[in-house]
Amino acid sequence: MHKLMLALAVSLAFAPAAAFADAPAPAGMPSYAADKPIPVPKIAKKTLPNGLTVWVVPRQGLPRVDYVLAIRGAGFAADDPAHPAFANMLAGLLNEGTAKRDSRAIAEAAQGMGGEVGASPTSDGILIQANALSSHAAPMMQLLAEVTRSPSFPENEVQLAKANALQSLRVSETQPAFRAERAISKAVYGDHPYGRTTPTVESINVVTQEMLRAEHAKRFRPDRALLVITGRIKEAEAMKMAQQAFADWKASGPALTETAPAPAAAKPARILLQRDGSVQSALRLGSPGIAASAPDQIPLRLASTILGGGFSSRINTNLREEKGYTYGASAGARMNRAGGAIVGGAEVRNEVTAASLNEYFSEYKRIGAEPVPAKEMEMNKRYLAGGYLLTNQLQRGVATTLASNWLVGLPAEFLGQYVPLIQKVTPEQVREVSKKYFAPENQSIVVVGDQKAVGEQLKAFGEFTVSDK
Repeated sequence: MHKLMLALAVSLAFAPAAAFADAPAPAGMPSYAADKPIPVPKIAKKTLPNGLTVWVVPRQGLPRVDYVLAIRGAGFAADDPAHPAFANMLAGLLNEGTAKRDSRAIAEAAQGMGGEVGASPTSDGILIQANALSSHAAPMMQLLAEVTRSPSFPENEVQLAKANALQSLRVSETQPAFRAERAISKAVYGDHPYGRTTPTVESINVVTQEMLRAEHAKRFRPDRALLVITGRIKEAEAMKMAQQAFADWKASGPALTETAPAPAAAKPARILLQRDGSVQSALRLGSPGIAASAPDQIPLRLASTILGGGFSSRINTNLREEKGYTYGASAGARMNRAGGAIVGGAEVRNEVTAASLNEYFSEYKRIGAEPVPAKEMEMNKRYLAGGYLLTNQLQRGVATTLASNWLVGLPAEFLGQYVPLIQKVTPEQVREVSKKYFAPENQSIVVVGDQKAVGEQLKAFGEFTVSDK
């Protein structure tokens, strides 16, 4: 999940809208209009007798219905140390066979309704998403329930998933970014389960059909689930369908324990992962962060955007536009339910490895020492608000945001509160949270590169532990 979050941050960094966010309007063009607040949808809420929470958000528009079922506590944080990233295989195999259908029959049924069904893991849970034409809303709800409640984990599909996972891991191991992400997660989280998001050969090989069934029975419980339904559908009809599909879903055994709080501090590490003949260094800087519902989360989100979350961010402007060290650089906060991380990263030429780290630390110090100018504050607030509005423009986005927020402990109302809260952040708040969370002395450093080429440069940052893995 963390690799995915960095990829998202990098993709946002090169978003065209951000590239022109601070460009003056052409002569004769009208000035920017005032920001429009995101409409706060009316959410009908109900909890079924078995504990399943159901939220319905009727919307006009395309004749389509979207479903997102969030299972809290079923994600990476539930994986034990011997089976890192097991949640990835558990989620991926849900729609590869049920007690009634094989994978092909599931796919054909979904396509016949004009939609699809699939699942993906996060650190705090598993999201199962489905959609269909409104005329097929009821049978798609039944298919969603079937995939969620009675996956069969067919032996042939399990073996295929393991073979694919091993191949994917072999490819990933050749990528410096993958190795750097894995190492910085370990440095930040230590043995906390939030650091267990990448598999090993051993953890893949030991997966069995029986293990998948046992973990599914433990992790998939209605009393830890939220079903969000959006689209052209009436509230009463949606609630009735949810009742028919899920009312007899029963929890099995005791609930898993809640995820323990992630570390709030960690001894800064210095790690050099050897990569023979590498002409570039993959850099990561990281330290413990905060939970998604923590009091500092709003100003920290804005500080992250200013520092390293967009194309016009300070880090990217410095390292890419001014110095020419890299194609893209980022930095910012990653927030989960029980804690988070502060992570920055870039891939730079060997000869500017130390210079790039110095620029990172220089920017970390600056944003924690000087108030952000008003124009820069305004530009980044508009960028965050605009991106949020675009993300939640479609009903699928609304359902996913509501479910994802719920997984990390944010209420339904946060959907409409986010932009107004961002707009209230002051330069002093940005300075304060930056000073606290981007302090250079707290940052671990991971470099994936060739020791012969970069070893001397790194001596200025402390003693590095050198490893091949």
